[in-house]
Amino acid sequence: MYEPTTDDPWMGCNPTDLSYRNDPYPPLHHLRSVDPVNLTPLGVWRLTRYADVVRLLREVRAGVRTTAGSMPFVPDNDNSPQGRFMLQQDPPNHTRLRKLVSRAFTPRAVQQLKPKIDGVVARCLDRVADSGTMDVVRDLALPVPSTLICEMMGVPLADRERFTQWTAEATHGLAAGIAPPEVIERAMAAGMKLGEYFDALITERRSSLTDDILSNLIRAKDDEDRLSPDELISQSIGLLIAGFETTIGLISLGTRALVQHPAEVERLHDSPDMISSAIDECLRYDTPITLTPRVLHEEATFGDKTIPKDSIVWGMLAAANRDPERFPDPDRFDIGRQDNEHLAFGGGAHFCLGAHLAHLEGESAIAGLVQRFGNFELESETVEWGPSLFRVPAALPIRFRQR
Repeated sequence: MYEPTTDDPWMGCNPTDLSYRNDPYPPLHHLRSVDPVNLTPLGVWRLTRYADVVRLLREVRAGVRTTAGSMPFVPDNDNSPQGRFMLQQDPPNHTRLRKLVSRAFTPRAVQQLKPKIDGVVARCLDRVADSGTMDVVRDLALPVPSTLICEMMGVPLADRERFTQWTAEATHGLAAGIAPPEVIERAMAAGMKLGEYFDALITERRSSLTDDILSNLIRAKDDEDRLSPDELISQSIGLLIAGFETTIGLISLGTRALVQHPAEVERLHDSPDMISSAIDECLRYDTPITLTPRVLHEEATFGDKTIPKDSIVWGMLAAANRDPERFPDPDRFDIGRQDNEHLAFGGGAHFCLGAHLAHLEGESAIAGLVQRFGNFELESETVEWGPSLFRVPAALPIRFRQR
């Protein structure tokens, strides 16, 4: 039970507070019920109702930069890779950059990867089958998406150990202005290391282009689509991070939700065709990304409050996904939930480019785990969080039990 305090200006929902990361839903429920459209101590607005967040993402004129083209909380002279990735661009630049890689992430292209994904999952589970235990993050949630994005991009899988820590730390570059200075310093250092890594890899790849995403970015020759050297490095870093960081959270948090609801594990084991709806429920019930920022490009009214142009607004995805006005009995975990249009992948122009890939990887990993072992329990209820800005566990040890 969440007990609000009168001296907390964040009302229990400070995204930099680790205790909030552990279980954001009780304070978000309270915030939505008492002040669904509210102003934070940073001067950032928050929307907690599903309908309001949908309007922010899909209907009102908004972007990720101000109308003058600057990024919130980032100095105008900042030249970090994060500021040049497509995620931090508005149209038409965002459209140009996304178009260069979108073909690799269409539902049809992703579906062709299913045998490869299933093979990676099978090998991961083979390695732990005789041990009776596994760390879901180390043994499944990390290797599955990282293997796929490395192969898709043409990044040597052998280098995964080098950049896994960098990618997690670099995510904090998205939180400039709210994260502690030492965290931002680590994020910038990680971004520099990733930049150096891709600069060397791109130089090497230019002499031996293949049919991977990195090669296709290098060979783009159309004047409209040509990437500058800095843009090329930035897109490479951003795609690598986006390609597996949050999917680790999807697979590990989804597994955790299932373990905590044994009846749903049995249900999925007996009806494996429910895996797609199960993944959607995992994403709705416990999303790795709790909020997404936008900047209003025109004044907009939400509820009884009018928010000025160029205001920063956070769409609180975790709150929207458990809004009782949209999802009946929202705190109930139900893998058969119907009409489950959650917002875990965001929406609008910035809808997650890798949504289909992440969903399919989650389906394969969690279905494989349930069908192979069918009955398991957590070693600990306490989550050890990784260094990522997002809700991505560092470890999730489980034990297999006899059925």
